[in-house]
Amino acid sequence: MIALFRYTLSTMLHSQRYLAPVLLFMGAVAVVSSNDSGPLAPTYALCGAILVICSTWLTIALISVDDPVHRAIAVVNAGRSHKVLVASIGVAFAGSLVLTAFGLGFPLLAGSHSPMADDLLLGFEAHLTCACAGIAIGLLCSRLVIRRQGYALVVAIGLVAAILLVPGLPPIHVLFQKMANAQRASDLVAPAAGYTAMGIALLAVSAIATQFVTTRRD
Repeated sequence: MIALFRYTLSTMLHSQRYLAPVLLFMGAVAVVSSNDSGPLAPTYALCGAILVICSTWLTIALISVDDPVHRAIAVVNAGRSHKVLVASIGVAFAGSLVLTAFGLGFPLLAGSHSPMADDLLLGFEAHLTCACAGIAIGLLCSRLVIRRQGYALVVAIGLVAAILLVPGLPPIHVLFQKMANAQRASDLVAPAAGYTAMGIALLAVSAIATQFVTTRRD
């Protein structure tokens, strides 16, 4: 698995398809956090929303790097198709963690804040939840599930909009509502952990569904 992860990562880096979502995330975070002096929780909620979009884009771009022929070769060498999928998810997750570090750190440098440990922990939980949700959407809208890119784009936009904007829809929208109205970050750390677990579960279900569709097609 380590060799497969390294192969997937090197292929992604060589293709440079990660640049667009990464630059979008950095630019958007810089805009929303510049000269900010308010509470950190709403700022981290905005950064998390941007991460949903960018992690979805990053996942779709990652899986699209290999055409069906090269993917088939990778599956044969790996022995099992699910190993290739797990490696792709691992690389997408690693990339999202790098973006998370930027999303947590840049607002502290660009704004005027006095962060506490609870602020950073809440921000990490929010980013982790958003990364899992974004990767889950990216898997379902990737070439493995939806072959036509135009249809995949429409579905991805619809799912991202739904998970961010539909009132009362967990885990993202509900968490963001709580963060926007939070008086103290410490009050949300425990509930946010539950939403993070929901995000991880969403990613697991998406991975299983993607593997099922891929296996049936192969």
